[in-house]
Amino acid sequence: MDYANIKAKVDNYNSILDNTKNYRKAWDDGLSKMIIDNLTAIIKGTKLAAFIDLKDDIENLEAITLSLGTEVSGIAERIPGSKSKRPFIKSKGSLIFQQLFNGKLMMMIMYPHIEGYGQPKPPRTLEILRPEEVKEAYIVRYVEEFMKEMIEWEDFDDDVPEKMGMAPIGFGVNKDLITDELMEG
Repeated sequence: MDYANIKAKVDNYNSILDNTKNYRKAWDDGLSKMIIDNLTAIIKGTKLAAFIDLKDDIENLEAITLSLGTEVSGIAERIPGSKSKRPFIKSKGSLIFQQLFNGKLMMMIMYPHIEGYGQPKPPRTLEILRPEEVKEAYIVRYVEEFMKEMIEWEDFDDDVPEKMGMAPIGFGVNKDLITDELMEG
């Protein structure tokens, strides 16, 4: 029997397993420090009210998060029979640099969310790169994209409710039906 095709696949498989080991080593050998240093410089250089959080509970699945934190949203639920109110908490969004199972790095935006108000917008994956592909200029670009998305979220208006992952009451409920009626009439 000829095993040439299988042999080629086995060689490719073993090469990928070696890459995973090398990618994980790159994280420890300076990639994580380079990301943290660049994010720290951006925070200081722009006076961005943010902090950096290193999640390293699970080896080889570490993550670095640039977080805008949480705050009281300004929205509060009145407690029946009381003058008290329960404030809704707002998670203000974050930019995540996450190691994947294969050692590659995924950059992702987590959108702001106000507890108890609408559905959170799903996270947005910006890119997945091999460690050697991650450059300082890319980190700046990711933060720029993150800030652009945060500005759009904060400056939301009802012209485009799908952008935020919610439809305000009475808007967009029968949008297709209304559009069809206008086209016919």
